[in-house]
Amino acid sequence: MTELTNHPLFFFVVSMVLMSLSAWFGVARLRRNKPLDDDAREDFGVVQSATLTLLALVIGFSLSMAVGRYDQRKNYEEEEANAIGTEYLRASLLPDSGAATVRSLLVKYLEQRIRFYQVTDSQQLAEINSTTSELQNQMWMELSNTAAAQPNPVTALAVAGMNDVINTQGYTQAAWWNRIPLSAWTLMILIGMLCNVLVGYGARSPAPRKRFLLIMPLVVSLSVMLIADIDSPRNGIIRVVPQNLISTAQSIPK
Repeated sequence: MTELTNHPLFFFVVSMVLMSLSAWFGVARLRRNKPLDDDAREDFGVVQSATLTLLALVIGFSLSMAVGRYDQRKNYEEEEANAIGTEYLRASLLPDSGAATVRSLLVKYLEQRIRFYQVTDSQQLAEINSTTSELQNQMWMELSNTAAAQPNPVTALAVAGMNDVINTQGYTQAAWWNRIPLSAWTLMILIGMLCNVLVGYGARSPAPRKRFLLIMPLVVSLSVMLIADIDSPRNGIIRVVPQNLISTAQSIPK
């Protein structure tokens, strides 16, 4: 399921097939073997309406979860950019040699953070994470040596800024790992399939069903595709653009 949600378009195809098969099962199997009479149709309408309402609620809550996680990723991108920009300025408080080294490392680090938001290949992502970790260690060691040589409040301010740079990267990574739970996806798909079975089972006329029975599977499939697209931080169409990090990179003098 995780691999499916990482590829929204493929998830749409799979969902469309499942929903269509469910509607066909309701028409071709249940409706043929146990047709609804007029006395049972009223009770069936209550059950169908309640199930469709539950599906709408599950889709709405899932969409809200996905949007909340998307907004969180955007906020942490902004915090990362602010932390890096602030630390670049605070590096001027260090001795000349230390300031030049820290600023050079920060520029390289900023490039890696921008690439983190843009790549989709897993191998490239692993290289970026490895390089990011190495640069963090180098920057921290440089500041630690400077702080040990000249322990004063000014140096401590630069050290605190570097701590913010490293922390915001950790918050960003945690936000990208924070996805809609598998149980929520499973529940949404199962309820969607059940709703399509009921729609197919409750079809009154056999003539228009071939046209109209595709509407419900299409609507449900489009809904889950949208949620998967927003929830997928790297492979979807709706992605977090590192505009604040790019703006910070452009504001740093070369």
